[in-house]
Amino acid sequence: MKPLLTGFPVRPLALALALLSLSALAGCASLAPKLEAPKLAVVGVTLVKGDLLQQRFKARMRVTNPNDRVIAVRSISYTLEIGGEELGRGLAGSAFEIPALGEAEFDMDVTADLAGTVLRLLDRARSKGLPDALRYRLRGEVKLARGFARTIPFDETGSLSLR
Repeated sequence: MKPLLTGFPVRPLALALALLSLSALAGCASLAPKLEAPKLAVVGVTLVKGDLLQQRFKARMRVTNPNDRVIAVRSISYTLEIGGEELGRGLAGSAFEIPALGEAEFDMDVTADLAGTVLRLLDRARSKGLPDALRYRLRGEVKLARGFARTIPFDETGSLSLR
């Protein structure tokens, strides 16, 4: 028996078992289901508390599952940007399930700085002119309660017409 590395003798059976274990792990990783990101939509918003500097909202959200399996959600976090400026952040910390090819509703706490965002957008509008639409970006991640994949990132963009 020849040592592979000095001080580390290699037995053919041990080497075969190690290679078999590594290939099995790689195979399991490739079998993990590829989940498509859920789609989020705002159903309703209520102001919980607010002043000029910061506002707290309770947003009722609807989430649609485009996958053919139930998604057990542990939490969802996101950031909303409008016109390239961060408007607010949200978190839904209560666990729930989204049925396969179905939808569910949940409440999300949102912290926003409307005044600061509006002032920055107005300042930009003064220097570049008022746009016809504002671009928005909603990005974040769905943290799963179980399964091989533990998070599903999402990043949605669109525009809000100002006409």
